[in-house]
Formats: sequence, C-alpha cells, structure tokens
Amino acid sequence: MSGAGKKVADVAFKASRTIDWEGMAKVLVTDEARREFSNLRRAFDEVNTQLQTKFSQEPEPIDWDFYRKGIGSGIVDMYKEAYDSVEIPKYVDNVTPEYKPKFDALLVELKEAEHKSLKESERLEKEIVDVQEISKKLSTMTADEYFEKHPELKKKFDDEIRNDYWGY
Repeated sequence: MSGAGKKVADVAFKASRTIDWEGMAKVLVTDEARREFSNLRRAFDEVNTQLQTKFSQEPEPIDWDFYRKGIGSGIVDMYKEAYDSVEIPKYVDNVTPEYKPKFDALLVELKEAEHKSLKESERLEKEIVDVQEISKKLSTMTADEYFEKHPELKKKFDDEIRNDYWGY
C-alpha cells in the first residue's frame, strides 16, 4: 500500500472509533435533523469502508510471464522496464503540523464552552423547576412566602419603601 493511502485509511479508522455517534444523536431534536444525521453517518460509514478496503491493500503484482506468453517478451520487457522505473513519491504531510495546534486550541475552547453550557443548562433547569413550583402555588402564596424564596426582591422593595420611591 502506498504511504498516503495507508495514512488516509488509518486516520479514517481512528476517526470512526472516536466519534460519539450515540451522544450526538441524543442531542438532535427534530425528525429532519435525525434524518440528516442518519444520512451523514451512513455516508461516513460508506467512505470509511471504502477507505479500509480499497486503499488499505497492496495492489496485486503484475504477472509478467503471463503477458510474455501472449504478447511477446520484447514489448513486455519494455513495459516492465518502464514500470520499474516509475517512482511514486512518498506523501509528506506539511498540513497537519500547521493546523494541529489550531485544532487543539479549538478543542480546548470547545470543552470550555461545553462546560459553560452544561452549567447554564443546570441553572436553567433549576429555574424552570422554581417557576413551575411558583406557578402551582401562586394563587395561595403570600408575599412573605415569595420573599423567602427571593430575598433580593424583598431587600429592593424595602429600600424603595424606606427611600419613599414608589416607581413613578
């Protein structure tokens, strides 16, 4: 196998192991998003399978004797000599070292954003629970009960009353 083909196949194989398909699928909300995600996963699997099979194998060696019997040794020897003289350059990856630090920095930024997002989600979940709780008790709740849950509002109203500020 050529160096570039093997490297592409190895990268594709490693990528398929590190993608959390189930985790990403859990985040999807709409049916259309699920369909598109399914199409993406199917396409990825097809490309990955093709890379693993087609590009991960060495080509079969040419049976020069078979062609010598059918065509003649003069022409076959000429083709064999030309074939042997062809040198396929080795792939030198100059792109990955350039972009790897940027990619790693983006991964760190992504993890930070994910952490912030999870904290914000927790806060919003608590707030939703509080609002649902208040909406259930609202018809029977007294001002004192409300101010127990929100002392900052009690302080604000007390300050306004104390300063004789009635909001107009």
